[in-house]
Amino acid sequence: MKNTRYDKGFTIAELLTALAIAAILLAAVAVAFNASYKNYSENEKIFKTINNARQALFRITSQLRTAQAVEPNTPQNECTLITAGGQDLTYRYNSTDNKLYLITNDDLSDNDYLLCDNVTAMTFNKDTAFEGTPPYVKSVQISITVQQGDIQRTFPSAVVIRRNLN
Repeated sequence: MKNTRYDKGFTIAELLTALAIAAILLAAVAVAFNASYKNYSENEKIFKTINNARQALFRITSQLRTAQAVEPNTPQNECTLITAGGQDLTYRYNSTDNKLYLITNDDLSDNDYLLCDNVTAMTFNKDTAFEGTPPYVKSVQISITVQQGDIQRTFPSAVVIRRNLN
């Protein structure tokens, strides 16, 4: 005669096997979730870095385009200008801390404004005209390179100073 008391339910071996399979599946889901989170965080950092560089470049080009004057004798890592509103500004790339600063030359008591960080290279190439006195800047070619992790992007731009159009 067969004992029917043990026919219903799962054995310990079946329960342990099911538990092991569930644990493996949960571990796989956790690893996938962690990888997805890390990828999202990296993409967010890259987006912020690139967006800051584009905004800085837009600000610089807008102010240069309408500038009253641009200093032709500044080094390639900086650009000094008088804005349409009469402000004396300098944009300076500092290679020691990889940052782009906006410096208000009218008020030296205030701090420099950090415009963009994670900058690995930046140049301002000024096209200077020597007709007449004093020489003046006709156009500026700008290149900014930013890096976040292993991803590096370069954004070039060119600006013609409208006040100097003849």
